[in-house]
Amino acid sequence: MTIHAQALLFDNDGTLVSSLASVNRCWTRWAVEYGITAEEFGRVELHGRPAAEIAADLLPARVVPEAVARIEDLEVEDVPNGGVELLPGTEDFLAALPAERWAVVTSATRRLAEARLEAVGILPKTLVAADDITRGKPDPEPYLLAARTLGVDPAHCVVFEDAPAGLQAGRAAGMTTVALATTHRAHELTADLVVEDLSALSALVTDGGVEISVRP
Repeated sequence: MTIHAQALLFDNDGTLVSSLASVNRCWTRWAVEYGITAEEFGRVELHGRPAAEIAADLLPARVVPEAVARIEDLEVEDVPNGGVELLPGTEDFLAALPAERWAVVTSATRRLAEARLEAVGILPKTLVAADDITRGKPDPEPYLLAARTLGVDPAHCVVFEDAPAGLQAGRAAGMTTVALATTHRAHELTADLVVEDLSALSALVTDGGVEISVRP
């Protein structure tokens, strides 16, 4: 299977990098600080959603701004402690792409996303973060903004995601979707193509864009 694209849009956490160890440490500490029980915490979908939406599901509205600032501080401060690392295939796959052909589209704040990306040596020319949008994934707004920033028709964009919310956002934006089974099982992911991680794929840059293929 070969997918033809003019722009490639990547989620960050769980797609390009693994930050699960850091996320678990920080959100567990945050929940304790705000008196959130394990049962309450377990009922909320965390992965692939902006922190502000998660906090709004768990806390009174008056507390949400302070709580969101607190989790951002905890996560940024935790980056040097380890638990943020490149996922297999990320480095080689991105190295094959021209800078103007791809973007990172994350539910994290710009401050947090840049801290994590810098820690693993990824410097995207285009980054769409939670600060840039009003509606997070699964709404298509983040991916549509990335396409607009790159000057590419959404129909010619490919979204790379590990989370159902992100894949839903990509489909709603009218984009081709590639799911990476890094944080969810393959059968839990609905996409045009499902692979283990980016090491399963190769990218060939042509005059017309980028051809993405599954490695034999």
